[in-house]
Amino acid sequence: MSTRTAPPYADADPFHHPALFYRDDQEYLDGTVPFVREGLACGEPVAVAVPGDRLRLIRDALGADAEAVRLLDMREAGRNPGRIIPGVLRAFADALPAGHRARIVGEPVWAGRTPAEYPACVQHEALINAAFRGRAATILCPYDAARLPTHVLDDARTTHPTVIPAGSRTARHSAAYAPDAAVARHNAPLPLVADALTYPFAAGSLPLARHAAADEARRLGLTGLPLEDLTLATAELTTNSVVHGGGSGVLRVWGEGGHVLCEVRDRGRITDPLAGRRPAPRDQRGGRGLLMVHLLADLVRVHTGDEGTTIRCWFSR
Repeated sequence: MSTRTAPPYADADPFHHPALFYRDDQEYLDGTVPFVREGLACGEPVAVAVPGDRLRLIRDALGADAEAVRLLDMREAGRNPGRIIPGVLRAFADALPAGHRARIVGEPVWAGRTPAEYPACVQHEALINAAFRGRAATILCPYDAARLPTHVLDDARTTHPTVIPAGSRTARHSAAYAPDAAVARHNAPLPLVADALTYPFAAGSLPLARHAAADEARRLGLTGLPLEDLTLATAELTTNSVVHGGGSGVLRVWGEGGHVLCEVRDRGRITDPLAGRRPAPRDQRGGRGLLMVHLLADLVRVHTGDEGTTIRCWFSR
């Protein structure tokens, strides 16, 4: 018997986004491997983006069929949850020939995700529904029901229109489905950090702000490509503040654990929840700043409201 990915009721939307709850390796394989093989049998391009240990399980179970599947370690490709839609899911689906249905296993939430990462994971899962609405695609999202806290499984019910319970192979409608509410609930203020380097900037001081951020990050132990990434992200964020956020802002840089963080606050408000999460068309001029930041940073958290916007980025040292 194969896993049903369509909800058990009429649905005109060709996009399906079920959550798969599993309690052990066998339930994981029972839910994912038939899903992959069904796609291959139907001629659908298939991608699997899950944590490395789970990736090995699926690859070994697929045997020779694994050669026909795009395999990605989500701990790397999806380290920053804000990168997954543009850099993993849409990157795979958008590259397909017209008329091909994409079939993807994507596991962005696993035991060990940090408290800083988790809100971005929930928002990512909620925003998948808007990013793929009307598109011919199925994205199956496994959740470890044995190791993840209850509130994580509850959030999965709000971000997925259907849920496949642990031990089952049939998707059921989720009465808790409310993706917009999930995005809003995790749009939480980011508290100020008292000991951060603080640098107010405006249009005339953008180069100085960028150099100040690079110098402080270097002092805090960031080197090589991560330092270059932080410098570029700072340039993009501060420029966005000048152009779209009221003409000025405040830059902060500090160290925290194994990361150097940079943050930009301004008076603007982001009204598009998918800002920075859509791949930019090749002929589009500009508008890539926040997308670039998501692709560069290890984690990006955003809070936006009537009082302004804060964008905070993590870079591993």
